[in-house]
Amino acid sequence: MAGAKRRTRGAARAGPGFRLREATARDIPTLVSHRRMMWTAIGHDSAASIEGSDAPYEKWARRMMGERRFVGFVVTSGDEVAGSGALWLREEQPRPGFSSGLAPYLLSMYTEPRFRRSGVATAIVKAAIKWSRARGYRKVELHASRAGRPVYEALGFERTWEMRAPLG
Repeated sequence: MAGAKRRTRGAARAGPGFRLREATARDIPTLVSHRRMMWTAIGHDSAASIEGSDAPYEKWARRMMGERRFVGFVVTSGDEVAGSGALWLREEQPRPGFSSGLAPYLLSMYTEPRFRRSGVATAIVKAAIKWSRARGYRKVELHASRAGRPVYEALGFERTWEMRAPLG
């Protein structure tokens, strides 16, 4: 095709002025930082508790990435990171319609405030769905914050009814 630009493996357009790509191990500090900001934005727990989870999450993400059970997505605008998110392939129990195995779970979605409402989160979710479909997965699950629900609903996600009992 005349005039078409060649894209690098894993790269895609996230909208005018944005570039989406799969994360590498070098991006893990950004993914950790964005995860911390996500927890802070949704008002989860104390700042000390949230920061205290950074090192264990980083270690876990590196291990999962090494086992090919974690894939991150990063959207950039020029030299700035606009947002990120990740898929974790978690093991699920056998049940009707699912014999057993891994299933993609979308987590740690975050868009920098100045890039919100510009399609960054939507591009990440679409990339996660595309990645999952290309590997034969039949669904993607996530836990949505109130602020994130419109993004997911617009892309066909349906609410489920998980329950939780804090055990103190």
